[in-house]
Amino acid sequence: MDSLLDHAPCGFITLSANGDILEINQTLLSILGCRQDDLSGRPVSTLLTVPSQVFYQFYFVPLLKREKRVEEMHLSLQSPSGEEIPVIINAVQSEKDGKATTDCIFFPIRKRSEYENELLTAKKEAESALIALHKAHTELDMAMGNLKDQQRELVKLNRQNQRFKQETEKELELARKIQEISLTDPIDHPTIQIESFYKASRQLSGDIYGFYQIDDHRYGVILLDVMGHGISSALITMSLHSLFQRLIPGGARPEKVLNELDSHLHSLFQKEEEARHYCTAIYLLIDTKRKKIEYINAGHPAALLQSPTTGEQHELASTNIPIGMFEGAAYIPKTISYIEGDRLLLYTDGVTDFLGCNHLSPLLQENHSIPIGRLKQIIIQSLEDNQQPSQKTDDQCFILVDLR
Repeated sequence: MDSLLDHAPCGFITLSANGDILEINQTLLSILGCRQDDLSGRPVSTLLTVPSQVFYQFYFVPLLKREKRVEEMHLSLQSPSGEEIPVIINAVQSEKDGKATTDCIFFPIRKRSEYENELLTAKKEAESALIALHKAHTELDMAMGNLKDQQRELVKLNRQNQRFKQETEKELELARKIQEISLTDPIDHPTIQIESFYKASRQLSGDIYGFYQIDDHRYGVILLDVMGHGISSALITMSLHSLFQRLIPGGARPEKVLNELDSHLHSLFQKEEEARHYCTAIYLLIDTKRKKIEYINAGHPAALLQSPTTGEQHELASTNIPIGMFEGAAYIPKTISYIEGDRLLLYTDGVTDFLGCNHLSPLLQENHSIPIGRLKQIIIQSLEDNQQPSQKTDDQCFILVDLR
């Protein structure tokens, strides 16, 4: 990016065909309070407030696809500190080196009210001057009339946007409550105890889990992490949830569960390849009578199985590719034995982003003899202690299982 554009009096971003940030000028970085490395390669939607993300997906993207340009669209950016920055965006789509890219210009409008007052003052002064300038009266009057029309239209659009923002926030809050209600409650039986923790990075989460009693001695435990964040990922998690909520309590085999989830993801995006999402998942079928665990790990972080006496750990590492990546993938389970007192920890990468893989295992070992409820609180406290104020958060979820 040349120096003039880098320090232009407006924000400038070049996006890939998928909406990922390829270039961003220093002016916009300064407005957001970010560094180039923080934003390169990220979806531009992550710079927006939640309502503006919805507006971007349902209005900006379709308009850009249809007309190859967007003019004077009102959105709101959000800085890492939480500041909301209203902007007007103009965008045009073109091809560079055979690849579709989009150039966007952002005009901050935080001082718009001051400018509008100045325009009104100028209008009054112009009207006074028109008395002595009868010849130019008609042309100036038309110009001011057009300006009034534009101002009224801007006020109308702003009111509509405000209503849309309020309605969207209400809908998102309702969706968040529905998502949380769908999560399963803890299990405390003579042969097994299961506790969980769930925290969305935004109003909606791309993580989902469930654990179910299948019969007197079999339990199914599943944890999934859909690629991305926000509304699109949350919609996919709820779609997958409705499927595994039917399969697992019915006693479906692990390979049946994962194959059905994989087929479902492929069916969702048959005609929209660009919108395709994939999902990491781990499913455990625990037989407390046989002391056996059948599991499939589809590209998910390795679960930990820990001995009750020595604290020695065994990883239930990835055995298959994530679901939704390639059609026809075969998901084959593995089987391990356990002894009474063994403990399991399943987690998403939002947990290790803060604690690190090299911290989580020792934390589990150091506390191998304490009750599972106390261990849960220690892990949560570690997540809170290691979170930096400016650090981007991911959805966080983990499951603890005591095998009695």
